[in-house]
Amino acid sequence: MAALAFKVKSKNGQQVLKDLTSESTVGELKAFLCSISDVGFDKIHVLCGYPPKPLDISDDDMKLTDIGLKTGETLIVEEKVLAANVSRPEEKKPLENGIASHETLGPCRPGILMKKVVPSDNSCLFTSIGFVLNGNVDTTVHTLMRQIIAMEVASDHETYNEGMLGRPNAEYCAWIQQPSSWGGAIEVAILSRFYGLEMAVVDTLNAIINRFGEDKNYGQRVFLLFDGVHYDPLYLEQSDGGIQTIFPSEDMDIYQEAEQLAKEAKSSRQFTDLNKFTLKCMICDKFLTGQVEAQRHAKETMHTNFGEV
Repeated sequence: MAALAFKVKSKNGQQVLKDLTSESTVGELKAFLCSISDVGFDKIHVLCGYPPKPLDISDDDMKLTDIGLKTGETLIVEEKVLAANVSRPEEKKPLENGIASHETLGPCRPGILMKKVVPSDNSCLFTSIGFVLNGNVDTTVHTLMRQIIAMEVASDHETYNEGMLGRPNAEYCAWIQQPSSWGGAIEVAILSRFYGLEMAVVDTLNAIINRFGEDKNYGQRVFLLFDGVHYDPLYLEQSDGGIQTIFPSEDMDIYQEAEQLAKEAKSSRQFTDLNKFTLKCMICDKFLTGQVEAQRHAKETMHTNFGEV
């Protein structure tokens, strides 16, 4: 009976789990992970491997060796998406890999597509994606998402080359894990594949929708609003007070509503002009106007930590 040790990453930080053996069951593993992460037994979602993929922990009686776990593995613990994505809090929807199955959602009910404002803290993209996945604003989710992106990029130097990333692969992987680094199209594309969702980015600057994962034929779609600098999540506020953030991909009514929102936002100039918006260098406190000026300052000073003003 061999002893097993796992490195565990969760919202509570990083810990080492040494209390299991090759005879331990999935149920025992889940119990330990719940105590470490403060995630409920029925909500726990575990990722493993490189890049991390969902681990099948559905059968509590199976032994850890039967599901392919080996000592030294790194386990990433997340909380499953619950009914916050699907209108009424009291309705429990079946889950698949931590995301509500689109067969259970049905056509979206009458409601209004609205923006949920998230903090402008350089991690707005990741906070917005966390909201459409989990139904709440959690400003800590960026750490795990940045790790996921870095591991994916590091595992494929051919795809993620310097020409694509704008910097060497290793340098990018270190950069994206810094809380001051902004996410954009590359990061959205990676997270779309990781979570198995189409991510439709409503661009209010150009009044268009950029669809990430469109070619993968995912069954579900989420919407993010982008004004040229900042991301916010979109959700459907329904007449009964509930919200919905994940929609069937075949639901074109909600897609057309998002298109209309983009057009209205552009016509009312609800976007950020990249040539005029103000940034602050968080290292020397200098205020900078526009993207070009910020890039020039970074080149001259090697300062790369900017905050939105």
